[in-house]
Amino acid sequence: MSFARVRALVVVGLLAVVALVFVVVAVLKDSQGTAGTAAACPDGWPLVDLRLREQKDVKINVYNATDEAGRAGSVADDFRNRKFQVKKVGNETKAFDGVAELRFGPKAVGSAHLLRAYFLNEANQKFDPKRKDDVVDVVLGNQFQQLATTTEVNQSLGDLGAPQAPTGTCPMPIEK
Repeated sequence: MSFARVRALVVVGLLAVVALVFVVVAVLKDSQGTAGTAAACPDGWPLVDLRLREQKDVKINVYNATDEAGRAGSVADDFRNRKFQVKKVGNETKAFDGVAELRFGPKAVGSAHLLRAYFLNEANQKFDPKRKDDVVDVVLGNQFQQLATTTEVNQSLGDLGAPQAPTGTCPMPIEK
């Protein structure tokens, strides 16, 4: 083997070792290692539950804000048939022109994310950081036609991606 070839191999090996040292140092000294976690959460910011739950573990209230009487009852039945826990069914005092509105607090962020898929991401979201329960209020608007099919829900969930913590909140630690 020629001297030039040996020297080239030594230089390449040395560069690889230097690169490895830089990577190790960068990982160990990473100041963003806790970014987006409860450990890095500013004081006073609520922790939110981002777990994407199964339908059987999601609690909802269904309210009618349409001009059609009985709409909340029929949609609540549809949700029950899909294994959701329907807690309350009722009417809103004011009509709502959108498809739906989801109202929820920190304990129901993941549940609201799942419900968005049932409205093909057409539901408005109203996050209340002071809300203490894990229930999502589903308010049906005048543009609501029907819940998405199972296939549509699965496609919509793929399009939506993972649940995200609302602005001014931090993800709750994941229990192991």
